[in-house]
Amino acid sequence: MLSPIQVLCSDITTLSLEPEPFASYTEADIISTVEFNHTGELLATGDKGGRVVIFQREPESKTEPFSQGEYNVYSTFQSHEPEFDYLKSLEIEEKINKIRWLPQQNAAHFLLSTNDKTIKLWKVSERDKRPEGYNLKDEEGRIKDISTVTSLQVPVLKPMDLMVEVSPRRVFANAHTYHVNSISVNSDYETYMSADDLRINLWHLDITDRSFNIVDIKPANMEDLTEVITAAEFHPHHCNLFVYSSSKGTLRLCDMREAALCDKHSKLFEEPEDPSARSFFSEIISSVSDVKFSHSGRYLLTRDYLTAKVWDLNMESKPLETYQVHDYLRSKLCSLYENDCIFDKFECAWNGSDSVIMTGAYNNFFRMFDRNTKRDVTLEASRESSKPRAVLKPRRVCAAGGKRRKDDISVDSLDFTKKILHTAWHPTENIIAIAATNNLYIFQDKLNSEMH
Repeated sequence: MLSPIQVLCSDITTLSLEPEPFASYTEADIISTVEFNHTGELLATGDKGGRVVIFQREPESKTEPFSQGEYNVYSTFQSHEPEFDYLKSLEIEEKINKIRWLPQQNAAHFLLSTNDKTIKLWKVSERDKRPEGYNLKDEEGRIKDISTVTSLQVPVLKPMDLMVEVSPRRVFANAHTYHVNSISVNSDYETYMSADDLRINLWHLDITDRSFNIVDIKPANMEDLTEVITAAEFHPHHCNLFVYSSSKGTLRLCDMREAALCDKHSKLFEEPEDPSARSFFSEIISSVSDVKFSHSGRYLLTRDYLTAKVWDLNMESKPLETYQVHDYLRSKLCSLYENDCIFDKFECAWNGSDSVIMTGAYNNFFRMFDRNTKRDVTLEASRESSKPRAVLKPRRVCAAGGKRRKDDISVDSLDFTKKILHTAWHPTENIIAIAATNNLYIFQDKLNSEMH
């Protein structure tokens, strides 16, 4: 097993790139979520047009030793369509907010996808044989005249070209008044939860007509509303525990064994604010945009606008570690507020051993932090710097007024329209997926790729 720091030495090569270079794109093509399945063999992306694209990892080839790790399109399907709520006169976007895979139980794969209102369970299966030799149907499938059937035959299965079939198995609708921001599959693999701005619902995967409300922070008078739910996730091993984050920068760990309605949390994780550092933007930049349990279940990783933080479940008073993602933007908060970038919601990810964390930034940059050595690196996901099999070079941003070195990028020249909001890390290997607008970049540890 490779040490995590090898990821941080910029020994990362581009594995595949979608779509074709310099292809034009529309708003519907912008990737809105990225998710590996539990084995890492499949990778799903959702976009603003309601489409889900599944990539499959190619098996290792003896004739092409570098083909291991290549992800190619496996299946594409339309998950959600635009809808209209006639009661509220609101248009419901088809944009895919989240995708979550269910652990594989048989030959088929299952995944949940959600837009703002409706969650769907999809079955992805393969078919490489077709039945032939029916007694009552001809080769075109038309029903035969029974009087013409003079003998009986046993139908047989004949090989055919591989076909990937995607079919909707469940539709979970009409349970959310506000926009769904999170879905999370429980470790019991029977239930999952969905969270919107003010409520969290618990669903059984087999029951679509009802869900159980487990968190409701809606005040009696909406004028008293002070915070909203921004993300929620189940504990990876304990089916009774889940965490949700808020726009006030707090995390609440809830235990479903304590009460049916988990409005009262078991633990509250909150960092005391420094009064001397308070500004007009303090509350906005402290809002937690993403929360992820570590694979071990011991730690929580959160992302707010400027920092990524690691929390220990046993220490509520302050984060165990705080990493500055792009502190050089602190002087730019006023202009970022004016162009609405300050409200961008960046996601974060753990590597398979919980020793390295990753999150996105602007200018198509993404950041990695090694928790053991405290080393960090800034890398760029772009066509210019990410030729296939090319080694990524570390990038460095120079703060305004700071001393610039060669190849440094000035904070004033950053492109805030190019942002890495969605990232995913392979569950066991040093392979990462980065969504940059309408492009999907897949990078692999260079040393790892040379071992295959």
